[in-house]
Amino acid sequence: MASFDFSSLSPDVIIDGLESKGFSVDSGLLPLNSYENRVYQFHDENLVKYVTKFYRPQRWQLAQIQEEHDFSFELLEHELPIVAPLKRDGESLFEHQGYHFSVFPCRGGRIFEVDNLDQLEWMGRFIGRIHAVASKKSFIHRPSFTTDEMLIQAQQTIAASGFVPESLHEAFFTVLSQVIDLATQQYQVNKQIRLHGDCHAGNILWRDEGPHFVDLDDCRTGAAIQDLWMMLSGDRQQQLMQLDTLLMAYEEFYSFESKELLLIESLRSMRVVNYMAWLCKRWQDPAFPRNFPWFNSEKYWEQQILMLKEQVSALQQPALSLNSF
Repeated sequence: MASFDFSSLSPDVIIDGLESKGFSVDSGLLPLNSYENRVYQFHDENLVKYVTKFYRPQRWQLAQIQEEHDFSFELLEHELPIVAPLKRDGESLFEHQGYHFSVFPCRGGRIFEVDNLDQLEWMGRFIGRIHAVASKKSFIHRPSFTTDEMLIQAQQTIAASGFVPESLHEAFFTVLSQVIDLATQQYQVNKQIRLHGDCHAGNILWRDEGPHFVDLDDCRTGAAIQDLWMMLSGDRQQQLMQLDTLLMAYEEFYSFESKELLLIESLRSMRVVNYMAWLCKRWQDPAFPRNFPWFNSEKYWEQQILMLKEQVSALQQPALSLNSF
């Protein structure tokens, strides 16, 4: 298996891998903004642009990556704007010198504007269509969103890292435990479907004809609200207006269970705690100290304590409800 930190993934290895599958590289390799995997843009002799993703070894099983690809093909068949990997001889997941990789058509666009109600309406409609398709089948290999993985195991990862300064240890882990207890109590899911899983503005690109979705790398099973809550921003009144816009369009294609609004703050807790654990877990990768220089300082952990205190308060507030809008 290739090295965990990509140290042996040289440009020659990447180009040789691409050419072994019939993709000619007539340009250099332009690194794109990705830390979990290694992602590069290139063009061929006809100036056709592509994006290749070399997957982090030991993160996903091959069956889980293939299930991601198959999900994207399924959505594409229903004319949904998903950027799916390209196939060669019927295969979309390739291997070269211990690394597994895929190649995508390059699709540019503007960043989705989370405070633009017209764009939110588009998003509600498309996510409703995605969920209508996604609900027809279940993932076999992909995991679910669980508090055990994203809170309990994340807490254990942070503790084992030894990164939290001793002077802040008690304050940090006390408030983290409070967040975990409250979020675990709230995260009660009745209905789960296949999801994009990481539906934030950075994974949505906008063109004149509307949005297209990229990066299904984090697709999982979970509650439908997971693909909606990260589009909410601003104060409570603004979020209610955004939520109303999203759901009116969403429900043209798929029914939304309003009780899932109770899950928003527990999902936010899972995301922020898991993010801290992710940084701890990946810190041995040289790309992380280089790109996250603010991490692993006393100031960082002080900020996390304040953020977690705010999250405790948010978990104790009444959930968003369109009945009060």
